[in-house]
Amino acid sequence: MRVWPGLPYPLGANWDGRGTNFALFSAHAERVELCLFDPSGRSESARIALPEYTHEIWHGYLPDVRPGQLYGYRVRGPYEPEAGHRFNHHKLLIDPYARALVGELAWSDAHFGYTVGDAQADLSFDTRDSAPFMPKCQVIDPAFTWGDDAPPRTPWDRTLVYELHPRGFTMQHPEVAHTHRGTFEGLCSPEVTDHLSSLGITAVELLPVHAFVRDRHLIERGLTNYWGYNSIGFFAPHPAYIGPSGTNGFKTFVKVMHDAGIEVLLDVVYNHTAEGNHLGPTLSFRGIDNRSYYYLSEGDARHYHDYTGTGNALELRHPQVLRMVTDSLRYWVEEMHVDGFRFDLATTLARVHGRYDEHAAFLDAVAQDPTLSGVKLIAEPWDTGEEGYQVGNFPPGWSEWNDRYRDTVRRFWKGDQGLVPELASRMAGSSDIFDRRGRRPWASLNFVTAHDGFTLNDLVSYNTKHNDENGEGNRDGSDNNNSWNCGTEGPTDDESIINLRHRQMRNLLLTLLLSQGIPMMVAGDELARTQGGNNNAYCQDNELSWIRWTDLGERARQLLAFTREVVGLRNRHIVFRRSRFFHGDLIPGTDARDVTWLSSSGEPLGEADWQDPENRTLGIMLNGQAGERFLTERGEPEPDDDFLILLNAGPRRVTWTLPETGRNGAWQVRVSTAYPTGVPPSRRTVTSRVVVGGRTAVVLIRYRNRQSGVRF
Repeated sequence: MRVWPGLPYPLGANWDGRGTNFALFSAHAERVELCLFDPSGRSESARIALPEYTHEIWHGYLPDVRPGQLYGYRVRGPYEPEAGHRFNHHKLLIDPYARALVGELAWSDAHFGYTVGDAQADLSFDTRDSAPFMPKCQVIDPAFTWGDDAPPRTPWDRTLVYELHPRGFTMQHPEVAHTHRGTFEGLCSPEVTDHLSSLGITAVELLPVHAFVRDRHLIERGLTNYWGYNSIGFFAPHPAYIGPSGTNGFKTFVKVMHDAGIEVLLDVVYNHTAEGNHLGPTLSFRGIDNRSYYYLSEGDARHYHDYTGTGNALELRHPQVLRMVTDSLRYWVEEMHVDGFRFDLATTLARVHGRYDEHAAFLDAVAQDPTLSGVKLIAEPWDTGEEGYQVGNFPPGWSEWNDRYRDTVRRFWKGDQGLVPELASRMAGSSDIFDRRGRRPWASLNFVTAHDGFTLNDLVSYNTKHNDENGEGNRDGSDNNNSWNCGTEGPTDDESIINLRHRQMRNLLLTLLLSQGIPMMVAGDELARTQGGNNNAYCQDNELSWIRWTDLGERARQLLAFTREVVGLRNRHIVFRRSRFFHGDLIPGTDARDVTWLSSSGEPLGEADWQDPENRTLGIMLNGQAGERFLTERGEPEPDDDFLILLNAGPRRVTWTLPETGRNGAWQVRVSTAYPTGVPPSRRTVTSRVVVGGRTAVVLIRYRNRQSGVRF
């Protein structure tokens, strides 16, 4: 096997059409050995010491290595855990820059750099070979015909995010070929695209697709890591999601989504890795350069800082680790054509000396990067460490998961007291949290449900979690669900309870979709998907988590129709997705305000109304004329029709006095959650009063410009 010096860049295994350059960062290694494997991955065919060491990067060029070659690394150096070094050349290591992995990890004690034993065991040294149990890295040919692919570049204020699991979405889809179910290629099916397009969503957000590890303790209990928040490779798609086309299957999926006008966002986990704490396995980073890659405890380099509850945290203060993360992000944008990212436990990424810093190296690096600053960046703005809750504190350019929105909307429709002032702020874009430094309403990513927690159906069907199938004695998962079962826990044949639950689902969806900010829906909520009350189905790769597409029942089909109706209303009317915050200001030249909060008397809410803990009603008048002072990206004004949203979370019906119409025409009932599809039997005109049933929402429209828009 010929070996030439090669170059220290780019990192990883890069085929240039003639041969392959290998480059691996390790500041403290004494020797790096490249191990080549036969096509089965079972036999090591060659072991080659990388000949050069430049700027802390080991490198070599192999002119005889072609795409498809399987490989891994063995890295020699000191095994001194108390000094932060955990080199063990008996362990085969995954290249952090590997573009593809073949096979999945098979758990064995050989994965551990020490002899498994008591709490001091990690100070010992293990000599068993882990290669037979490791996935292998693969050299790839990145060539792909993108044709005329172009990112949709949907403006933030027009964005509607749809969170889905790349496997569970198609595992039970009858129109997806069995060989493609659970893969990126399954997501390319026309039936999948048709469903997404018909919903009117503008972006799919995939749960983690980076290669991840299925936890040993789960495998031993007959479970698995379904969600994938346990990354081990930040450039390689997870092998189980790869279909017959290999990594090109992901590229095809992105192109199909773009052709449908849908952006692709990735949920990414750069805050920690699958190697866990000091007693975890040696799979990649730990054996390559533990002291550089991980955030070690000051004065105790044997142990790790843990801000995520997973045992470790990546050391993004180190320039090479920061480089790896930003290289990974650019790779997925430039090579894989994705449109943005949601960062899991993003506070950890911005910790400097243990504290969140708005000017941490990671945040500054992204802000100045010409590629990354131009894509969608969404933070989960908390972690489990001290002062980890940072909602509203991420810099301009970021959108943030707004859990205060989630909790407020859930509690309001549950019927809790004193929620009207908070609900008004959340529905208006949470300006009290985000209106600073020129941030816009889209800084708030609003959600009522997410992958973590109850589904929409379960939110209105269970008072408590039911996670027994996870095998942890129902101790896992949050106990703070703000859910209400409508009178009976779990499934019931009581028609009145079933009807109320579906009305509550419609109430929650309508509130979400007609609030200012970016709405995020969860795949399957539009079909009334249930997980049987399990609010932490992270380990359930089975029918409990997969979306059911057949035998849905009439009510599920009606909920789907309702969702399409309200999404369509949002997409057609800019008044629900303003690019500027509402402040209740007078519209220049008029006596009207951009938003008015109304009581059931039709008058603006007074101080007593705001402070009344028994008040469970809220009227929101959105004046379309306010758009005259806003300009679109083409310099055109944004006028719209007027809308009146009436929310009644109380159990009794309320007769609402409507604001006077004057010369502006009459109000018409546009949507009511009292009806299964949201569409009233007739688009009746309402002059002075409207009755809003208990636990019901009604949307009325007053047309201003009859030459534009869609008439109903």
